[in-house]
Amino acid sequence: MDQISGFSKLTKKEKIDWIASQLDNTSAEKFLTIKRFWQDNEQEQKVFDEFSENTITNFIFPYGIAPNFKINNKLFCVPMVIEESSVVAAASKSAKFWQNRGGFKAEVISVEKSGQVHFTWDGEKTALVNFFADYKDLILNSVQDIVQNMEKRGGGVKDLELVDRTSDLENYYQLSASFNTCDAMGANFINSVLEKFATTFEHYFQQEINKNNIQGQLEIVMSILSNYTPNCLVKAHVECPINELGNFGEGIDSNTFATKFKRAVDIAYHDRQRAVTHNKGIFNGIDAVILATGNDFRSIEACGHAYAAKDGHYRSLTKCEINNDIFKFEIEIPIALGTIGGLTNLHPMAQTSLELLENPSAEQLMKIVACVGLAQNFGAIQSLVTTGIQKGHMKMHLLNILNQLEAQDEEIEKAKEYFKMNTVSFSAVREFLEQSREIQ
Repeated sequence: MDQISGFSKLTKKEKIDWIASQLDNTSAEKFLTIKRFWQDNEQEQKVFDEFSENTITNFIFPYGIAPNFKINNKLFCVPMVIEESSVVAAASKSAKFWQNRGGFKAEVISVEKSGQVHFTWDGEKTALVNFFADYKDLILNSVQDIVQNMEKRGGGVKDLELVDRTSDLENYYQLSASFNTCDAMGANFINSVLEKFATTFEHYFQQEINKNNIQGQLEIVMSILSNYTPNCLVKAHVECPINELGNFGEGIDSNTFATKFKRAVDIAYHDRQRAVTHNKGIFNGIDAVILATGNDFRSIEACGHAYAAKDGHYRSLTKCEINNDIFKFEIEIPIALGTIGGLTNLHPMAQTSLELLENPSAEQLMKIVACVGLAQNFGAIQSLVTTGIQKGHMKMHLLNILNQLEAQDEEIEKAKEYFKMNTVSFSAVREFLEQSREIQ
């Protein structure tokens, strides 16, 4: 590729043409076809283009539905955006399994978010502590114009504290603020408040330094929300008597299943290598709903993984208990999201998703997302301790392999029938197609 200056100033068509000019003829011809993914509705396409920078087309993901989610005695059809085979199927299967066993129960424990003004002060700590005690209310009141609308909805800044982090880094302190952003994700709100805190704090502390001839240098490093939100917490669980779990084939009765299932979860709690894959499966479900509703799956994943390591060891986010012949499977996870503002208002499919979920509040969406993560994890572990993960997963992946091998409709139907009783792998499918074509 050649170097280019001013790429961002080119039109979308000019960007595409320039990239094509850098490719060989075959690749360029194929690349130019990406225009077919543009929306016919120009205004709608303009909205998509402006979500990011240097956009040239749309990248399409499947939008699936997992029905039969009974959550706190109410049924939901849950939208899921994900490209991985078997995820929606596993979530749907788990939802149906638990529907007649009491369904999913979920509760929001707390909805607190946080952010920090990070700064250094190399003078006496006492001067900083005394200043903060005297000026805390003034600093809080300095953001009144920013928080007034949020406060009308019941949210706003909940507290502000001075945090001494000098044991970690020389001269390092924080102004740490907690927030309730109601049904908004609130990132822009939080960052605006923190930046105002920083300028107010710096202004008045510098005045105090000059006025009282205090020795020391103050430097604001940055003001930013934290995506670690351990106090924006939701819990969900399923439970039933062990004998109501049923049989799982191949000699696995309900007691055997419950014991093996719990052992698998316990292994993920104690073994980091297993825990990472275990939690990735949970996020297969969570991320799919987060994407469908226009929320930030990256922040939620980062927070969830940090929460999994909150005691210094990376562990599973789900737990399983067996007490008095009752099987209980649960998840506790921080999920900070919103149902108003940002992509939730701009992306037409995000709006559709929220309407499908009956326009939930942020807290209700937290519950739904947690239940889908739990369902996904239940489905994965059920497969692992019974038939094995590949039998179900590769069956779902069969169509992808057939499409990759450019199978015709008739060949696809024959392959589906054949692989009902045979192990699916790329080489096995390729061999099946080769033999079928030789016979013809």
